[in-house]
Amino acid sequence: MEFTAEQLSHYNGTDESKPIYVAIKGRVFDVTTGKSFYGAGGDYAMFAGKDASRALGKMSKNEEDVSPSLEGLSEKEINTLNDWEKKFEAKYPVVGRVVS
Repeated sequence: MEFTAEQLSHYNGTDESKPIYVAIKGRVFDVTTGKSFYGAGGDYAMFAGKDASRALGKMSKNEEDVSPSLEGLSEKEINTLNDWEKKFEAKYPVVGRVVS
């Protein structure tokens, strides 16, 4: 499936009837099984319904870092993001991608 950023935002864990999605580098993962982390009140709830690439690379939970932009990330941060992507691939199904 293809999602705009606006469509992806509807899968943020606030509606119990919908799955929870997090995107990394434009790929959308269904993280519903990690609801305790990504659902309302979870430690990573700020990533739900968004592309969290920048924040994951920077190991940041700051709202301003929750963005698909990789601009200005260091090589170390890109490697960290790639590690997160591998973890997500091993744990959560890919359900689509974000389009502009």
